[in-house]
Amino acid sequence: MIRLIGRGVRRFSFFFLLPIVVVAQPLRVGMELAYPPFEMTDAAGTPVGVSVAIAEALGESMGRPVEIRNLPFQGLIPALRTGKIDLILSSMTRTEERARAIDFSDPYLTTGLTLLVAADSGIDSIEDLKEGSVVAVKQGTTGHLYASRNLTSSNILVLEKESAAVLEVVQGKADAFIYDQMSTYKHWQRNRETTRALLDPFRKEYWAIGIRKGDDTLREEVNAFLATFRDSGGFDALGDQFLQEQKEAFAELGYPFVF
Repeated sequence: MIRLIGRGVRRFSFFFLLPIVVVAQPLRVGMELAYPPFEMTDAAGTPVGVSVAIAEALGESMGRPVEIRNLPFQGLIPALRTGKIDLILSSMTRTEERARAIDFSDPYLTTGLTLLVAADSGIDSIEDLKEGSVVAVKQGTTGHLYASRNLTSSNILVLEKESAAVLEVVQGKADAFIYDQMSTYKHWQRNRETTRALLDPFRKEYWAIGIRKGDDTLREEVNAFLATFRDSGGFDALGDQFLQEQKEAFAELGYPFVF
């Protein structure tokens, strides 16, 4: 820049333009890291699993670093609504009740509610849960909601942890545990001598990504990513990486795989 001062005198002033580095805001993803193989931690405490991989791929597609916020499942929606996280990616089923509080992406996984029962139990379907049956559920899940509304003559045992609900069935203290298809299979495999898995869902469900009400731009970005990720084989690759045993078992049992 040339500045004129007085008569015929020129003073030169130079301004050096430094590059401006724009740092993308982290994408804060809420999940409960207690639901393997979807949300969990490795031996070093690092978040891993199907949902973590989806979150990382989403962040990469948006050019934003990802921060995983580990929160109790029942605290995820309040955290989203108060702006503590940007979205929920925690094996969350889209329900009418939840959709009144938050928005959802397009579904990315199909599953359903099933039963884990005692190995010697006479229960073969949800209709066999008679009056006075003890039904274990995990707090805040769709199994909890279903039991509260539809099994009014049963004793509903609401537990904070999934493992505690499984233990109630294993020890014969509960007649059934209502949970999603994939998890029911997993718990049956771990407790084959004491439990049976009724894997034909009595209610179909869909998992989706939770987004704050009114954040339409983010919702559109997420939906575009999910479509591209599916078309490019991303979900198939995650199934092979984390759920190969389940894929083979479901095919043998005649059940469609979740993705």
